[in-house]
Amino acid sequence: MADIIDLSLVAESRKYLKKLLEARGVAYFLDKDARRPFKLENAKVDLVVRTAARARDEGRRKPHARAYEHARAEVRRELIRRVVAEMIHTGL
Repeated sequence: MADIIDLSLVAESRKYLKKLLEARGVAYFLDKDARRPFKLENAKVDLVVRTAARARDEGRRKPHARAYEHARAEVRRELIRRVVAEMIHTGL
């Protein structure tokens, strides 16, 4: 049996991620630990997805837990891609 995932939460999460990246940059999403300088801060990833979920229309149902998981994974994947691009750009 196939799983159906509400992709509207993913789309909204991408919009908020783009806005935050434009406003604060990719460094905003990184943990400030000196031993692991390129670790993503999970709380900031969750912030993007929760904000996207709250911004949905009031008449819509709350997204399924699997939709949250999928949106978090997509946001993390995009952030990892951007961190790697920044690392390559700076020559690390």
